[in-house]
Amino acid sequence: MSIKSLDHICIAVNNIEDTTAIFRDVLGLEMSAVQEIPEQGIRLAFFDLGNAKIELIEPLDESSHLRKYLNKKGPGLHHIALEVDNINKSLSGLKSNDVRLIDETPRTGAHGKKIAFIHPSNSTGTLIELCE
Repeated sequence: MSIKSLDHICIAVNNIEDTTAIFRDVLGLEMSAVQEIPEQGIRLAFFDLGNAKIELIEPLDESSHLRKYLNKKGPGLHHIALEVDNINKSLSGLKSNDVRLIDETPRTGAHGKKIAFIHPSNSTGTLIELCE
């Protein structure tokens, strides 16, 4: 697997509007985009840092997998995303090394990128997203 860079750090929040003040008003960052992914039940906001992004993620409704996550763990770091050259090749290599995956095949994420998640049990409790 060839990791190119850190793509983003994702923070789970209950409400994007209530959370943007710290990033906008205190840290001076500008929100670059807001996007909904209805099939995943999430809404995303991005703060571009040049070489990476901070992503805020909120559930669209009470049935969202993210709502269940927030109810259990509360707001905070959700995952880190690493950009890879070839996500299919990366997943194949991980599977051959018996790494537990949440996604065995890529799905479409924000900005139309191919994404897949490595189960946190393989990475000291941190959810890792691969994106291409």
